[in-house]
Amino acid sequence: MGMVLRPGACDWASTSRTWLDRELATCDFADQRLGRRFRTILEQIGSGVGQSIPLACQDWANTKAAYRFFSNDRVSEREILSGHFQSTRDRTKAAAGPILVLHDTTEFSFQREKPKSIGLTHKTTTCGILMHSSLAITTDGLPLGLTAVKFWTRKKFKGANALKRKINSTRVPIEKKESVRWLQNLRQANELLDDPGRCIHIGDRESDIYELFCLSQLLGTHFLVRTCVDRLAGDGDHTIADEMDETGVKGLHRIEVRDKNGNPIQAVLEIKYRRIRVLPPIGKQKRYPGLVLTVIHAQERGRRRNKIDWKLITDLPVRSRQDAIEKLEWYALRWKIEVFHKILKSGCRAEESKLRTAERLVKLISVFCILSWRIFWMTMINRSAPEASPTLALTKMEMRVLDKFVREKDAKQPRPKALSHYLAKIARLGGYLARANDPPPGNMVIWRGMSRLTDLTLGAIAVSGKCG
Repeated sequence: MGMVLRPGACDWASTSRTWLDRELATCDFADQRLGRRFRTILEQIGSGVGQSIPLACQDWANTKAAYRFFSNDRVSEREILSGHFQSTRDRTKAAAGPILVLHDTTEFSFQREKPKSIGLTHKTTTCGILMHSSLAITTDGLPLGLTAVKFWTRKKFKGANALKRKINSTRVPIEKKESVRWLQNLRQANELLDDPGRCIHIGDRESDIYELFCLSQLLGTHFLVRTCVDRLAGDGDHTIADEMDETGVKGLHRIEVRDKNGNPIQAVLEIKYRRIRVLPPIGKQKRYPGLVLTVIHAQERGRRRNKIDWKLITDLPVRSRQDAIEKLEWYALRWKIEVFHKILKSGCRAEESKLRTAERLVKLISVFCILSWRIFWMTMINRSAPEASPTLALTKMEMRVLDKFVREKDAKQPRPKALSHYLAKIARLGGYLARANDPPPGNMVIWRGMSRLTDLTLGAIAVSGKCG
C-alpha cells in the first residue's frame, strides 16, 4: 500500500484529530506510557491497514515496543477498547430513533506449529480464537460502534455440542454453556448505552435462547431474533408452529433479491404475525416464566431454490402489516455485523498475524476492531449523510491533499464540497472508478484509499516543512 508512517518523521495524530482523539480520550490504562504507546500503535497500524506489525512500525525499535505492548500483562482488551466503547455511547446518545444492537460470533483461524499456545476453536486441531461482538447501528445502517466484545478458545470453554452427547442440553444452566456470551453482551451493551428501552438486540438463529428473552424483559430492553426452536405455546399442548399454521396471511411484501448468477429479481413475501404465549423448555419451566411474544413468519412465494423463509420472534408490538415489514427490515440489517467481521479479516488481515499466544492476538484484534469500525463508518456515513460537513471525518490538511492530488471528474461543473465529495475522492485513491452509474464506494476501496491518503498527507506535510 506504499509508504507508511516513519517514526520520527512527523506526528500522524496531527492529521487525524477529527476522530482519533475522540476514540482515545477516555482510554483507561494503568500507566500513561501505555496509553501513549497504544496511540502510536493505533496510528501506525491505521496508516497501513492490512500490513504486518514490522512493516507498519518501519524500524526495529518501534516494532519491539509494539511487541512489548501486546505481551504486557497490564494491558487487556478492556483497556484497549474502553475509549471506543465510551465514544459509541456518545454517538448513540447523539443519534435519533431506535438503536439496533447486532450480535454475532466469528472465528479467527491461525496456522501454528504449537496450537496449544493459542487454543482450539473445534474439537479437531483447528487453532484459533472465537469472538462474540455486539455492534450498535442506526435504523439507516450507520455503525455507531461496538458495545461489547468477548474472546475465548475452547481449551477454556466447552461448547454445547459436547454437552449434547452426554446429557440433554436444555437442562444445563446457561452459565455452563458458551451461549452465555449472548446474555453477557446484552447486559454489557445495556449498561454502556444506559437506555434499554431504546435498544433492540438482533441475532441470528444461534441467539434463539429462552434465557435471553427473559433477561431482556428483566432489563427493560427489546429483542428481535430469528428462531430455530419450535417452542411450546399456549398451555403446553401445542407449539408455535401449530398456532402459525392456523394464522392467515396478513399481507404481501415485495423485495429485490439476487439469483444464483447475481442478477436482481423480484421476490414476493407472504407475511404472517401473531401474538403467542411462549413457554420455556420443559426442563426449565420451574426457573423461567412463560412470555407473551410476537412471531413473524415471512415466506417467499414460488418454487425458487433457497427461497426466503424467515421466522422471527420479538417482544416488540406488531399491530399491522407495516409493523411486520419494519421488523423484517431491521432484521435484514443484521448482515452488517458480518460485514464488520469481513473487514477485520480481509481488510486488517487479522488471521495473518504471527503473534504466538492467544493473549497477544486478542489485544491485536481489539486494535483492529477500532480500525475496522472506522472503515465501516466512513463507508456508511457516505450513504446516510452525504451532505454532511467533511470535517466530520477529515482534517483540513487531508481535504487540501485530496483537492490537490485527486482531480475533479467534471471540472466544468464542480460539485459542492460535502462529505460525499471527499469520500468519493478517497475511494478513487483506492481504485473506485466513480462512473455515473456506479454504486456508492464500498469498504475495500475506502480502506485502500485511506492508506493512500495517509501517504500523500505525510508527504505534503514533510514538503511544506511542517515536520521536523
